[in-house]
Amino acid sequence: MHLILYSKAGCHLCEVLLEKLEQIKSIDLTLDVRDITQNQDWFSQYEFEVPVLCFLQEDKLFQLPRPSPRLSVRQLEAFLAKYL
Repeated sequence: MHLILYSKAGCHLCEVLLEKLEQIKSIDLTLDVRDITQNQDWFSQYEFEVPVLCFLQEDKLFQLPRPSPRLSVRQLEAFLAKYL
């Protein structure tokens, strides 16, 4: 599963989600973290939305609903399984 996390430095919600995603072991994940400040298109699209979690499937990008920052790692795994 190829996930893309759009984030920016200093975003606490982004850091918490990234930390939890990195702890997931039950799902084979490829995770790309994209700093929206490094690309004007990303910044324009996600400036007020980060963290934004998407998955890539057959060269198409699908945005997931924002997971609650209160989810445990196990709950985040279930969340991902539900949508993916």
